[in-house]
Amino acid sequence: MPSDPRLSTQDLPAQAPPLPHKWLRICGLLLVGLFIAYLDRSNLSVGIKNISTDLGFSGDEFAATSSLALTAFLVGYLISNFLGGFLTARIDAKWILLATVAGYSLCTLFIGFVDSVEALIALRVGVGVFEGIYWPQQFRMAKAWFDEREMTRASALIQYYGQYLALALGFFLLTPIEASYGWRPMFWALGAIGLVVILPLYARFLPTAPAATMAPTRARDSGGPSRKRLSFAAFGGWRFVLIVFSYFTNGMLFWGITLFIPLIVPTFGFAPSVNGLLSAAPYIVSLLLTIPMMILGDRTGRRGPIAVSGLVVGGVLLACVALTDSPVLQFALICLGLGYFTASYTPNIWAIAVTDLPAHVVGPATGIINGFGAGGGGIVAGALVGALLAATGTYALGLSVLGLVAILGGLALFAYTRMRPATSSVAPADS
Repeated sequence: MPSDPRLSTQDLPAQAPPLPHKWLRICGLLLVGLFIAYLDRSNLSVGIKNISTDLGFSGDEFAATSSLALTAFLVGYLISNFLGGFLTARIDAKWILLATVAGYSLCTLFIGFVDSVEALIALRVGVGVFEGIYWPQQFRMAKAWFDEREMTRASALIQYYGQYLALALGFFLLTPIEASYGWRPMFWALGAIGLVVILPLYARFLPTAPAATMAPTRARDSGGPSRKRLSFAAFGGWRFVLIVFSYFTNGMLFWGITLFIPLIVPTFGFAPSVNGLLSAAPYIVSLLLTIPMMILGDRTGRRGPIAVSGLVVGGVLLACVALTDSPVLQFALICLGLGYFTASYTPNIWAIAVTDLPAHVVGPATGIINGFGAGGGGIVAGALVGALLAATGTYALGLSVLGLVAILGGLALFAYTRMRPATSSVAPADS
């Protein structure tokens, strides 16, 4: 087979290094790990009502204090995604993963003992810091052990399914657990799972970095070429700003719903016994829609347009929430909007980003994208939805504003796909 002159053999080997059972050892383990990490992120949304009673911020203080507590995670997440990608770029991803799992699991465990809002917020920031450093390491693993032809599947298994299985099952499972046993045991159990299950599995089965990915670190000491620089051009220049903005709007839409969905669903007046299931419904829709969207992506190879449609179509559906007073229709728009958006955008955006980036910038770049995108977008969305709730007494206007912002993100991603250079490692059909 003739070689593709656009591919850089230094940044993206034609064939990934051999590793027995790599789909299970990397994708399977990281899927399970992210599943638990996302339960640690979303558990506060489940317990916030009872926490507010126990810690004394129910009533008039609830809207402002709950918004602050829910978004505290994202403050730490934003900072550490950005810094963690740079500071850990020369350290083996396996050891960073082990340290961060231990860190956010301990923070989650200790939340079960808090007796003040200040301690709750501080520990939620801690969860965000450790999970933010954790995040880019997944894509360093993917870049090291999977080649171009495997990247979409690897990204979907590592990031998408771990995340959305947790959200689909998490609200459904955690809501009755919290109702039966209380919020403190819920935090204790999740922290313990990270420490006694995930941590040993990672230590035993995750591989260390292949020798080829460590070569740039040792090159200068051995007299070889100097390390590659983490320059603005290496990240893609101004094109990189477009993908970061796209992910920022994704973060606003995703976290603006996810932080508040357990509080939104009861306002629709459905039977309380089904609120946990209904809170999980948008993520169940996402998992179901992912199957045809992945088939479409595999057959057409057009990751870019599919991801763009996720933000635009999902944004339009969410923007319509404030246009109706029907609880059933509002709930349907939320389910379809979030479901289509996540099924189309999330599995593709990381495959686009990771395959476009040189290997030596994958950690820092994915940290920037996810830090400013998920962290920054989530913080803005949490403040926005909380402020509009306080002003209007309803979540509908906030959700519609998030939908309009997502449409702008879709336009930015469309511009990014038009500007991808001929030297990109992605085949033309992908753009």
